[in-house]
Amino acid sequence: MVSSSARLIFFCFFILFSAIATTATDHIVGANKGWNPGINYTHWANNHTFYVGDLISFRYQKTQYNVFEVNQTGYDNCTTEGAVGNWTSGKDFIPLNKAKRYYFIGGNGQCFNGMKVTVLVHPLPPPPTPATMAANVKSSDSAAPLVFHKGLVGLRALVLAVASIWFGSGWI
Repeated sequence: MVSSSARLIFFCFFILFSAIATTATDHIVGANKGWNPGINYTHWANNHTFYVGDLISFRYQKTQYNVFEVNQTGYDNCTTEGAVGNWTSGKDFIPLNKAKRYYFIGGNGQCFNGMKVTVLVHPLPPPPTPATMAANVKSSDSAAPLVFHKGLVGLRALVLAVASIWFGSGWI
């Protein structure tokens, strides 16, 4: 039988883990319209915030279109010369592993029909320190809830539910 203090330590470990874990966001270019000519991808990109570790996904008919990652000159001139990446599967998941501006275009002349998008990837914000969190609580006069980055609240709820079931709900 596991003692109550061992259960509590194990539970605290899981809560601590859930507080620092984040999940990546998969940004599907064009949302339900996909990667096709005649869509304003600049408007789409401006409505998203990209962080290191996120994915950008392109969905298209693989017999008609493709995706190239290019530099700014290739983006501005719709040329694939010097491309650093080329995808053709129709369901391409591209990791955004660096904080920088990425440039993507459609090949076979489709860039001239609007199949181009550029996204700025930001570094992940540092996790809040206990001192920062305490200062925010003390300086706040309202009862506004804390908002955690990228689904952290859902992860915490899942961890709490699993821990509650695992250890029994009598002590929580």
